[in-house]
Amino acid sequence: YRWRAYTAELLAHATELNVNCILLVGALLADVPHSRPIPVTATSDDDSVRQALNTEASQYEGPTGIIGVLAEVASLAGIPTVSLWAAVPHYVGQAPSPKAQLALLHRIEDILQVPLETSVLSEEAEAWERGVDELATEDPEVAAYVRQLEEAKDTAELPEATGESIAREFERYLKKRRKE
Repeated sequence: YRWRAYTAELLAHATELNVNCILLVGALLADVPHSRPIPVTATSDDDSVRQALNTEASQYEGPTGIIGVLAEVASLAGIPTVSLWAAVPHYVGQAPSPKAQLALLHRIEDILQVPLETSVLSEEAEAWERGVDELATEDPEVAAYVRQLEEAKDTAELPEATGESIAREFERYLKKRRKE
């Protein structure tokens, strides 16, 4: 209810700390299967940030939340933002979603070019997926729906399978290996 005061205080701290870019993260419910990689969309309204981080301009038009308000206030203050949105399967939209959290962290690793410790979250994401698999197989309608989503996803272009994304995954693996 006090978005103006909240965003003003956050931007004051960002200015004190000489923040030069703000990462905003969120999730949205979507028609995606739980058994495939969680898609993460990265957007920015700043041309230089979009070019440097290979993001796109937001095409969203509709109601906004605190993320949109914070992005607008930061833009007015001259601080660019990057918004990361994980698409969570709507049929398992209850929080938390460790698989979505992990997908967001991997995208943050790519942006910051810093490996993050994700082994515990990786285990939680695998357990989450196994649990959803079990629930889906118990209900024939849900199982059929998941298969339909999987087929649609498999026939669509898979951005996760591009040469660039494979190279990013391999670089992340090598960086983590060097830390050990």
